[in-house]
Amino acid sequence: QVQLVESGGGSVQAGGSLRLSCKASGGTFSRYNFGWFRQAPGKEREFVSAISRSANTYYADSAKGRFTISRDNDRRMVYLQMDSLTHEDTGVYFCAAVQTIITGFIRPTSMSDYDYWGQGTQVTVSS
Repeated sequence: QVQLVESGGGSVQAGGSLRLSCKASGGTFSRYNFGWFRQAPGKEREFVSAISRSANTYYADSAKGRFTISRDNDRRMVYLQMDSLTHEDTGVYFCAAVQTIITGFIRPTSMSDYDYWGQGTQVTVSS
């Protein structure tokens, strides 16, 4: 079982950048795929990005070219570098994890495929 704690959220002006971090404790870190999801006020939670245990990456169309997901197995950390932020990126960002025996993805965008979730970190982008 793994516990996830997000950090790095905050307030930033449009065009700015933030780097979110997700610290994982428990479990064998290298066996997990990780995802980032976000939830804007009044909206459903949506997929942002995912990284497999072999460091393959997958992005929502809204994140492509602006966000970069990465992982550091030694530090048990997952990162989401967010550049060129817009007001539409505002929301609570959640880190999620699922243990897997494969090196790639099955359904990286599906929330129900992730077994562990963090509490989230708020990102506010002012226009």
